[in-house]
Amino acid sequence: MADPRIIDIQLDEKTIAWRSGDIEQERRIAIFDLLEGNLFRPLRAHADGYAGPYRLKLSVEEGRLGMEIAREDGTALEAIILGMARFRRPIREYFAICDSYFQAVKQSSPAQIETIDMARRGVHNEAAEMLKEKLEGKIEVDFETARRLFTLICVLHIKG
Repeated sequence: MADPRIIDIQLDEKTIAWRSGDIEQERRIAIFDLLEGNLFRPLRAHADGYAGPYRLKLSVEEGRLGMEIAREDGTALEAIILGMARFRRPIREYFAICDSYFQAVKQSSPAQIETIDMARRGVHNEAAEMLKEKLEGKIEVDFETARRLFTLICVLHIKG
């Protein structure tokens, strides 16, 4: 029976040089929300018909995103490598807006916070659509899954 969802997600910790408390909170929320509800359907058929659930490990190496997909029992299924060049600008913008947002929460009016948050959501939504396009033909994901995966991809791109 098909169960196209992620049940466990890991980030390659050696990829991450440093992260602030705010970014760590974003990571925790993204993982929690992702595991609560997601659509993740690799499109490559497996000889035994395996169709989920999946364990996923994300890493970044030499400017490429690695997605190691495994069965529920941890047995490797496949690895997908995606070039990240198209994501450099949205990742930079997302970090800049998040930094503004975290600062605004501490010292700005609700209206200013809302304006920054709307800009943050806009960048996030655009990047999620880009990720969905990049995964097309490889993995089917819904919009919310793509948004949460983009947050985790951003965390992997943090440099000290």
